[in-house]
Amino acid sequence: MARKKETITLSIPPGTKARLEAIARRLGIMWGKSPSISGLIVAIAEEEYELGETFVLTPRQLAVLQQATDLLIDTGFVDKAQTLLQLMLDRGDLDPSFHQELMRTIGQTGQPWRVVVEEHRKNRQPFRVLYRNSQGEEYTYTVRYAQFDFHEKRYYLHVWCDETEDVQDSQFPELRHNRCLRLDRIQSIVPTDASWREEGLDTIKVHLHFYSGMVKAYEPKKDIDIEDREVNGVRQVVRRVANPFWLARDIRRYGEDCEVIAPDSLRQLMMQEYRKMLDRYSS
Repeated sequence: MARKKETITLSIPPGTKARLEAIARRLGIMWGKSPSISGLIVAIAEEEYELGETFVLTPRQLAVLQQATDLLIDTGFVDKAQTLLQLMLDRGDLDPSFHQELMRTIGQTGQPWRVVVEEHRKNRQPFRVLYRNSQGEEYTYTVRYAQFDFHEKRYYLHVWCDETEDVQDSQFPELRHNRCLRLDRIQSIVPTDASWREEGLDTIKVHLHFYSGMVKAYEPKKDIDIEDREVNGVRQVVRRVANPFWLARDIRRYGEDCEVIAPDSLRQLMMQEYRKMLDRYSS
């Protein structure tokens, strides 16, 4: 026996019927080939669709989601990153350039490089990586050691590689085999025949002095601070450093309360940077 249906009569302003049909068509609520207003009303009554203002992500929420997406990609959770990317596209009031950037990211997240590298690390398997740097230049590195480190909102892949031709003019020749790679710039990874480097990355010893409030406020860096003592009101730290770039960014925030004592090459580099900064503010 057919279920009895109720009927209602609606009094609506001109143009409303066409708008209701357009909504029904967009939601796929059809009667045959035509949009069904009655079906739309039933769907609303049964709370299949929400009524009210459209939910739109704020700029702050978009920024947080983008940072979370980068972390998920870097740690190998590509499927979850794809979900957040789609949410931003669906619910964000995006300008065209940001929309294109998200679309490019979706297209580039097909290969979870973190997972691939972790597998090679576990098996002590050297590999060759094709890498495109920020200038669009491509290099191939034969990697015989790799580790992940977190710097400023994302994970980076630190490797020891055979190749040194691209760093001939390095101020730190002791570190010429070390590279720091962004995961989203890796183009391919393939295993290769070579021996795994058990010693890890090359490092230099950097002597740092901390003054004033930093004498007590400095927080030791686990595994890389090899000496830490206070002498005559100065906190003296010796740190094992594989990448001076990240060290410089780390200690720059301490300003005058941190001084590089040795090696002289790094001390001179910091002096040059501070002189350039002084010149810029003095001009």
